[in-house]
Amino acid sequence: MKRGILVLLSLSVLVAVGYFTASKWAIRHETLTFIDPARGNRPVAVAIAVRRDKEMQANAGMITLPVAVLNHGNTVKHSEYSFLANVFAARGYMSLSPQHDLPTDPPMVTKPGELYVGRLPQIQRGVANIHFAVDEMKKVQPNANYDKLTMVGHSMGGDISMYFAKEYPDQIKKVVTLDNLRVPFMTDAKFKILSFRSKDNQFKPDPGVVPDAEQCEKSGITVVDTGFQHNDMRDTGPDTAKASIQSMLDKFLGDTDSKLAPVDTKSPKITEPGAVSQLAPAPKSARPVTN
Repeated sequence: MKRGILVLLSLSVLVAVGYFTASKWAIRHETLTFIDPARGNRPVAVAIAVRRDKEMQANAGMITLPVAVLNHGNTVKHSEYSFLANVFAARGYMSLSPQHDLPTDPPMVTKPGELYVGRLPQIQRGVANIHFAVDEMKKVQPNANYDKLTMVGHSMGGDISMYFAKEYPDQIKKVVTLDNLRVPFMTDAKFKILSFRSKDNQFKPDPGVVPDAEQCEKSGITVVDTGFQHNDMRDTGPDTAKASIQSMLDKFLGDTDSKLAPVDTKSPKITEPGAVSQLAPAPKSARPVTN
């Protein structure tokens, strides 16, 4: 009996090792740095994640890769969201993660009372980085769909994602945010929006950023309360947080990308969320402005 258990455990370990080895091999990670002469030769590093087999098919002209743009939080490196990039790559996307800020950039100063608490210049810089990175990637991988982007972002990156979607809605396929705090959600969008929210007293969305439950239902917006901290939503976060977000994100992409089931904008709720649970957005009552 003990021998049988040992054999079973050994097989389980081998299967797990084989799975992670295959996953590591299957997704190719690369970082390219492009120089933007229109902005004083500003370097824009872009972390790329793509499934090798899908990339080969795209290179052969057999398929067109969908594109996801991952936007990092303030003071966080663009390379710290590989747990998200891998989900998109596994789903057949080409994931692009541009570096939005540089050590030489002036520090961001929060200014209560101003639009997006004074962060509009940094948000617009992020939008410019996205446009530049996408234009450069067209030269590197022409067989990708840059006309309809999936915009993803954590914290400040989520605000950049939502702002980009507001300014260029025709270029958006879907939006995924992780605890964006400043730029209000779009409630009249023709695409699906998924937002993961933290349970963190130090990081709360500004009033009016997250729509109420009724508006979410009407607009096809899915809001998920993860119960995790704001800074758990990146590679340095606990494995439980990352695994929960990955699971829900994968299901969301599966639902919205399915060719057999069209997107139902009237039913934003996702069932069986696993370790994360559905929760109505925070009430409309005023909340303090935080960094």
